[in-house]
Amino acid sequence: MSASTVTSTVTPTTNLAVLNDWHPVADAREVLADKIVPATLLGQDLALFRDTDGAVHAWEDRCPHRGTRFSIGRIENGEVVCAYHAWHFTPGGQCTKIPALPDHTPSAATCARTFKAKEQYGMVWVCLGTPAADVLPFPEYAEPGLRKVLCGPYEVATSAPRIIENFLDMAHFPYVHTGILGDPSKTAVRDYKVDTAWVDTAGDKGIRATECFFWQPQTNSLAHGGSEVEYTYRVVRPFTAILTKAPEAQQDFWEAISLHVQPLEEERSRVWLVLAVTNFEQSEADLRAFQERIFAGDVPILENQVPKRLPLAAGAEMPMRCDRMSQAYRRYLSDRGVRFGVIPD
Repeated sequence: MSASTVTSTVTPTTNLAVLNDWHPVADAREVLADKIVPATLLGQDLALFRDTDGAVHAWEDRCPHRGTRFSIGRIENGEVVCAYHAWHFTPGGQCTKIPALPDHTPSAATCARTFKAKEQYGMVWVCLGTPAADVLPFPEYAEPGLRKVLCGPYEVATSAPRIIENFLDMAHFPYVHTGILGDPSKTAVRDYKVDTAWVDTAGDKGIRATECFFWQPQTNSLAHGGSEVEYTYRVVRPFTAILTKAPEAQQDFWEAISLHVQPLEEERSRVWLVLAVTNFEQSEADLRAFQERIFAGDVPILENQVPKRLPLAAGAEMPMRCDRMSQAYRRYLSDRGVRFGVIPD
């Protein structure tokens, strides 16, 4: 079946702006050729696996025969085998064998429901609809002078847009990330610039904030003593945001952290962080622990914002001058007609 004929558990508010985009669903290292990995995206249960050539695949986690989840089945000779009646399917989804009817040749209609999947930035990405573009660009990932570390996933009981807006906000640093990203004695957010006509390296229109300065007690997992840090923030897809900052050594490139939300349901999300940093000294476990410590501070805030879906109407909340990037993000979602995880204007 075509991946564009999504009719099962995808909610009515999952409009094309979200349906036709790519979303992360798994750590690529955990999707192997000898097992089937379950995942969820936009309310759709998925079964992930690799074929014998190493390519990743994503199917609806449901055998078309009697509805058993493929994820409790097995891989045998490169084919997916359902646990219930041992029907065999090729990686492309076509049924090739029905053991109860050994002389029967399955028709072309006897197939699993498949979706588009690819591997990039250490994750498996899936599009439930027809991709409007490729997976978002993250050029810092290709910089050889930066170390790449995948962090997460972190489960959060809130909507994807609430998580992105929080990531774009500096004013909470002194109170939510005290002693790491902020100090209660240094709370001022300086004016910064927001470009709502910014275009990324793939030619997609997004939004970008520059000259974002904030004083931080601990500028990374190694540095202590505090200094003023300059960030840039950019949004290139509805549920992704990337921040960059100049490394301590002032290289000719900037470090980066990209945040990608895997929207499980309208008010339930999974967060992935990809680091591209100059820290080659600490272990991956230490770098992940530092990021987990930071994000752990955000979780109770995010889960206690009311409503959980981001309101887009002007006047729904009370933005200040320091919230210019957040306001630009809300307009960005509204302009693209995003309806998933938001309260439309």
